[in-house]
Amino acid sequence: MPAFTVRRLGPGDAAALAWVARDETDFTGEEPTPPLTDADARAYLGDPHVWHWHAEDAAGRPVGFLMAYVHRNRHGGARHVMFEEIGVRESWRRRGVGRALVAPLHDQMRREGVALVWVLADNGGAQAFYEATGYAVTDMQGVMLEREV
Repeated sequence: MPAFTVRRLGPGDAAALAWVARDETDFTGEEPTPPLTDADARAYLGDPHVWHWHAEDAAGRPVGFLMAYVHRNRHGGARHVMFEEIGVRESWRRRGVGRALVAPLHDQMRREGVALVWVLADNGGAQAFYEATGYAVTDMQGVMLEREV
């Protein structure tokens, strides 16, 4: 029996999102970010195209998370999933949390008839994790660019 459970968050789980935002460094190594407002968190978690799971310890504290977005396509398969981000608390790594978070993503895809999921790996450790969970490096290489408007 794992020392954690995994559940998909819903519109009433703004506090769980805020907890992860405050502890961002422990999950991803990045600087903490301001949490969403309650209204924005409800909208995010209520959006059917946002899939967000948390792994939680016995006390309900988040020990890991996974977020993904469903995208509609203009050609080929009708939809695909962009596996946006996964994070596991430093002290919970190598205990099956990441794999336990990926499993419901793939289950949800099967239930909804979505065949393709893709993810960007920004370091060797991330790439090794994704490959260990069945992902393969493709020939396509892209560059992520961004702009604030």
